[in-house]
Amino acid sequence: MADYKKTLNLTDTPFPMRGDLAKREPRWVAAWQETGLYERIRAASAGRPRFVLHDGPPYANGDIHIGHAVNKILKDIIVRSRTLAGFDAPYVPGWDCHGLPIEHQIEKLHGKHLPADRVRELCRAFAGEQIERQKKDFIRLGVLGDWEQPYLTMNFQTEADEIRTLGKMLAKGYLYQGLKPVNWCLDCRSALAEAEVEYEDKTSSAIDVAFEVHANHADKVARAFGLTHLRGPAFAVIWTTTPWTLPANEAVSAHPDFDYELIDTEKGALILVRELADACLQRYALTGSVLGSAKGAALEHVLLKHPFQTRDVAIICGRHVTLEAGTGLVHTAPAHGTDDYLIGKVYGLPVNNPVGDDGSFVAGTPALTVGELAGKSVWAANPLVLQELEANGHLLKAEKIQHSYPHCWRHKTPIILRATTQWFVGMEHRANSPAGTPTDAGEEQPTLRWCAERAVDETQFFPTWGRARLEAMIRTRPDWCVSRQRNWGVPLPFFLHRETGAPHPRTAELIEAVAQRVEKSGIEAWFALPPSELLGPEADEYRKMSDTLDVWFDSGATHASVLRGSHQAELAYPADLYLEGSDQHRGWFQSSLLIGCAMDGRAPYKALLTHGFVVDGKGLKMSKSRGNVIAPQKIADTLGADILRLWVAATDYSGELTISDEILKRVVEAYRRIRNTLRFLLANTADFDVTRDLLPVEQWLEIDRYALAMTRQMQAQCEADYERFEFHRVVQSLQTFCSEDLGGFYLDILKDRLYTTAAGSAARRSAQSALWHILQSFIKLMAPILCFTAEEIWQLQSGVGGAGKVSDDSIMLQTWQPLPAPASEPELLDKWRKIRGYRAEVMRALEDLRIEGRIGSSLQAAVRVHCHGEKHELLTSLGDDLRFVLICSQTEVIDDESEKLLCTPLAYAKCERCWHVREDVGAHPDHPGLCDRCVSNLYAEGEARAFA
Repeated sequence: MADYKKTLNLTDTPFPMRGDLAKREPRWVAAWQETGLYERIRAASAGRPRFVLHDGPPYANGDIHIGHAVNKILKDIIVRSRTLAGFDAPYVPGWDCHGLPIEHQIEKLHGKHLPADRVRELCRAFAGEQIERQKKDFIRLGVLGDWEQPYLTMNFQTEADEIRTLGKMLAKGYLYQGLKPVNWCLDCRSALAEAEVEYEDKTSSAIDVAFEVHANHADKVARAFGLTHLRGPAFAVIWTTTPWTLPANEAVSAHPDFDYELIDTEKGALILVRELADACLQRYALTGSVLGSAKGAALEHVLLKHPFQTRDVAIICGRHVTLEAGTGLVHTAPAHGTDDYLIGKVYGLPVNNPVGDDGSFVAGTPALTVGELAGKSVWAANPLVLQELEANGHLLKAEKIQHSYPHCWRHKTPIILRATTQWFVGMEHRANSPAGTPTDAGEEQPTLRWCAERAVDETQFFPTWGRARLEAMIRTRPDWCVSRQRNWGVPLPFFLHRETGAPHPRTAELIEAVAQRVEKSGIEAWFALPPSELLGPEADEYRKMSDTLDVWFDSGATHASVLRGSHQAELAYPADLYLEGSDQHRGWFQSSLLIGCAMDGRAPYKALLTHGFVVDGKGLKMSKSRGNVIAPQKIADTLGADILRLWVAATDYSGELTISDEILKRVVEAYRRIRNTLRFLLANTADFDVTRDLLPVEQWLEIDRYALAMTRQMQAQCEADYERFEFHRVVQSLQTFCSEDLGGFYLDILKDRLYTTAAGSAARRSAQSALWHILQSFIKLMAPILCFTAEEIWQLQSGVGGAGKVSDDSIMLQTWQPLPAPASEPELLDKWRKIRGYRAEVMRALEDLRIEGRIGSSLQAAVRVHCHGEKHELLTSLGDDLRFVLICSQTEVIDDESEKLLCTPLAYAKCERCWHVREDVGAHPDHPGLCDRCVSNLYAEGEARAFA
């Protein structure tokens, strides 16, 4: 028996079936660095339209986690896809380097109470070490960028430009100094920004406290409630979960439009809001009768006695009072609450803060009869206040409740609201008109809040729900406290008058002088600067500030210090896109927006992309304590970075991103299917020389033209999805194309023609021409995601990859594949879509025959189709090629309205070469094991194919 296997076109490829990614990817990383790939991409992209994704800097503290990996991979996919789409898309990575977490690490490593200069020295060195560790891991993930010249917020130039940005905001009137309550961490001993606060459950003492109506105002209260007089004492009752703030109480707030009732009880007449009165009485275990009702406005200015201090406080009216809980009357301490502070400003209440930086009551705080408050922490004061109220009869109820309470995001400890003198960016402030700029009579500059709201409206959001979230935050956010009481940070370089506290009249000039020094020596130059060096004989009249800027100001100002500063030649302002996790609506997105609006009246970005957080297979947040952490380093070192990148791209980032070992196994399987398809394409174009063998499209067989049309359709869809940043749809399209369009249809049909026709025949070259275009399109479309695998294939096509060498060429120096258009493309797609539907019916029938055991493969069957009309016309149009489309050995189409489908086994011999079962097998005496077409393909002109 002759060995006809050797006569088949079974070409091979050095592209291995197993990717062995974990071992081989580091070689690509090294090669990209050695050959300067990023720089070569920049050179190749010069002159193209610019697309700038500005990197939101990760914090330089600790190894990267899976959230970092998601963030950087998404950015890399965008940068690569924009590059392949024909843009110049530079990527300058950055790091956030100042702030408390690094200072806290230095305290843990070297102890507290170090000299400030030594703290800054150690912090700078520590941040540098962390950056190098993180950089190595980001590069390992295949992220391309200017890693040799990243931007660091601790670079001297960046620090200087940030100081200049602060100076411009001061000059425009957006920056002011004020005494008001701010989020205060007792561990940090510093003010916190809104973005540095997170909410966790806390158990607190909830108390109802009776404020007695002053005897001189008893008649006023009686008249308000429609009475001639009060028969005994009356009390306004408040409810609070922060008993320690009662020493700072300055008023009790009522809503002017709410209805309040005066209820006679055994403990006196209680003033309670109508909607909550019954619940309150039940809580106090009291019964009572309603003596009268009054609007809150009628109680305004009624004097009350403080429950344990010898002073009076008034009832005031505020619309911040709600009916959600409590009594409808709100204890008001302007030093310890934002709403309290704002309503206090309306009524001119003092901002009395008896709590020091460490959270303890300061010396001079009035003592309680049960003990001193001075020197005790606010938490230790809570039980003392309860004892005092219990002893003097003003405590109506005390109970423990669990509620959501603000915590420091770094220390995970409860914070307090505490009035201190800080520097703020005013949301309701208006820009100063530039000198010499004429304005219309009466025209006012818009507020910063108005500017920010307009900028949000002009920003594009991916996904769209990000707009509503940021809008809501801007609409309600308080003034931004930008000063911190720390050592490691960019200074507020102001000289303040010792008596008035006002900044020096030459502040703008002084800020530039400081910035020039910082440019040369870093922020250390400010802290070492003798005031006399800049102020001369005035030095004794001013004090030099030691506060540092909120770290969110560092990153929020990078559009000025980086896009228009250190990297302005490479980047551009405004950025096309900012991309970060959903928590950055209150963080970097917002700080960048406010600084951008303060400086330029617009957002520093055209679009915002938000991704969710990573959770485990059960939907739980990852934490070391749960033992559910999956490290990106481990995935890269075991499965390969391309597997991690494929998981990121395949997951809809608009919600939570779920990862587990089981999910990663499925990703590995999906990768294998893609790789096997690519291996088939490579193997079957191994002997194809595109310069010599590529046929014009009009000379291709019809199914090859259809495959080209499918590829064009798929590529257009992927390009559009990349442009919309919908990468999971790209992955879906690529996987569907591999499994259904190629593996389940086109390649399945094509194998016979590829293997059995003459190597250089028009029929085979037609197929190879289509496969070559499909391969080029596919690897370019997958390159932003599977960057290592795409590069491997591109190098193989360059003829060097298999030898372990690296060509200077790269897939990232290309653009999307220009695919020729087949004639009558819409009609072609429609025709073959219908044929595929009919084919699916036949495939099911053949599978039933195989399950019954009547055939082993579909080539052992004959198919007879009874049909009429369009179906008959389409199937007969393929002529004898229909059997190749149906992958059977014999077909017959009968014009019949019965719509029957008959599949029957064939009793003929099987061709030893093509495995078709045909009557003509053995018809040639010299080749008894072959069918007629194999004899023709081997020894004559070859079979004629027109469609498949």
